[in-house]
Amino acid sequence: MNKRRLHHFYTKFRLLNTKVIIILLIISSLITILSLRQNNLTAIKLRDNVLAADEKGGDVEAALRELRQYTYTHMNTDLTSGASSTQYPVQLKYTYDRLVQAEKDRVSKVNEKIYAEAQAICEMRFPIGLSGSGRIPCIEDYVSQNGTRERPIQDSLYKYNFVSPQWSADVAGISLVISVFLLILLIGKLIADKYIKNQLSSHL
Repeated sequence: MNKRRLHHFYTKFRLLNTKVIIILLIISSLITILSLRQNNLTAIKLRDNVLAADEKGGDVEAALRELRQYTYTHMNTDLTSGASSTQYPVQLKYTYDRLVQAEKDRVSKVNEKIYAEAQAICEMRFPIGLSGSGRIPCIEDYVSQNGTRERPIQDSLYKYNFVSPQWSADVAGISLVISVFLLILLIGKLIADKYIKNQLSSHL
């Protein structure tokens, strides 16, 4: 490229103001940072809604669905904060405890009925006496054969961890792309400025 064409190109290239690029880069970077923070704060709020619904016995499924949809469509919404944090940031403790208690109540109610049946049957089999007549072993054997036990409830079914995407098409994601583009543009312009100036000075 000769000096005249290089000078003509440089004149047009200088219209791309470095200060303007820097200002735009700062603005877009601030928007990115604030948007990423807002995404995280919103995810925390939605998680708190889930935990509140769990504690109060509210609509946990709806709260979980809202948290899941938001987390999967926004950057920086991971609720874990590193290796030291809990593996499952959303744990439905109260829902789980209520289910465990309900199962205990069910088993207790069934076994009370079985025990009453055992007493009636064993009284007919051993109408006289109690301890020495075999009535107690009869009751124990009947309850052992016909009674029920608590069904285990897996606590893992009530623990959740939602992973956010690496990039999302929201304000944070778009401003991040713009910031990266402006940064590359700024670096390219600084390099090009230096190169063109060196070329022009060498032709003098």
